[in-house]
Amino acid sequence: MAYTYDYPRPAVTVDAVVYALADEQLHVLLIRRKQDPFKGSWAFPGGFMDINEVPEEAVKRELLEETGVQANHFVQIGAFAGLHRDPRHRTVSIGYISLLQGQLPVVAGGDDAAEARWFALDKLPEPMAFDHHEMLQQANRRLEVQLRMAAAESESAFGLNEAAIGQVLNQIS
Repeated sequence: MAYTYDYPRPAVTVDAVVYALADEQLHVLLIRRKQDPFKGSWAFPGGFMDINEVPEEAVKRELLEETGVQANHFVQIGAFAGLHRDPRHRTVSIGYISLLQGQLPVVAGGDDAAEARWFALDKLPEPMAFDHHEMLQQANRRLEVQLRMAAAESESAFGLNEAAIGQVLNQIS
C-alpha cells in the first residue's frame, strides 16, 4: 500500500533503556553512534519503527540488532517528542525499560552502532545523544514506581527477588 500525504508527518522511533543488576551494581546499556547525527556519542539502543511492526516488536528488534542482547520484558515509559530532539527531522520516540539480572550479557555493536557497552549507572558518559539524559531520568522514575508497586517475584517486578529490588531502589532513588 502506497502512502502519500499533502503535509509532513513525524517519524516514530523506539529506544530501550536496559538496566542490568550484576554483582549488586546497577548498569545501563549504551551504544556509541556510528553515524550522524551525534556520531561518536553514546545513546540508548533504538531506531525507527518499521511500517509493519508494533512498537514492542521494534524495540526488541533494535536492541538485538544494535547490541546482540535479547530481552523479552519491556515496560513503556512514555513518548519523547521535543520539537528539536532529532536535527534530521521531526521524530517522536517511544521509550521502554527492561531490567536484567545475573551476569552482564556480552554485547557488541551492530547495525548502526559502532560499539555497545555496559556502564555503571553512576558513571555514564556525558553528554548523551538526543534527549537521552531526560529519557534516563524518566526511566529511573518509572523503574522506581514499577518496583515499589510490584510484589517480589512477580512478572511486573522483572522477576527480581526482594533483596535485588532493594538494591536497585537504593541506586536509582
